[in-house]
Amino acid sequence: MIDRAEYYATKLAYETDASDVHAALKAGEALVVVDVRSGEAWAQGRVSGAIHMHYSEIATRAPEEIPVGSTVVVYCWSPGCNAGAKGALEFATLGYDVREMIGGFEYWVREGYPVEDADGVHRRPVDPLTGIARVRTRA
Repeated sequence: MIDRAEYYATKLAYETDASDVHAALKAGEALVVVDVRSGEAWAQGRVSGAIHMHYSEIATRAPEEIPVGSTVVVYCWSPGCNAGAKGALEFATLGYDVREMIGGFEYWVREGYPVEDADGVHRRPVDPLTGIARVRTRA
């Protein structure tokens, strides 16, 4: 039987969240963030700087486009979507160091991180239920 500490250490080795991904990117860590959703979902908005590779294309595209040895973070829509797990499995099968961003694009947006679409890069307001909403005071 697996002990609790081993379980959580293993879980954290395969998962990350929007806050940690944002912090890693801000710190200049070399992450390849991959949106594994459909083209229609990608067009609605994505993590700023992510690349689009539907999970069904990973086996053929990843070896040509992403160097093996890269640290990859995949995401899908939300906690109710399993495309991120499908994408992570594909990358893992190919030998990549991959983690799934739990919460997906939904939590990235709700926490107020940069979102990109055809109109450029935007930040939506922080949802106080998922992120720290800083109150601005008047000077």
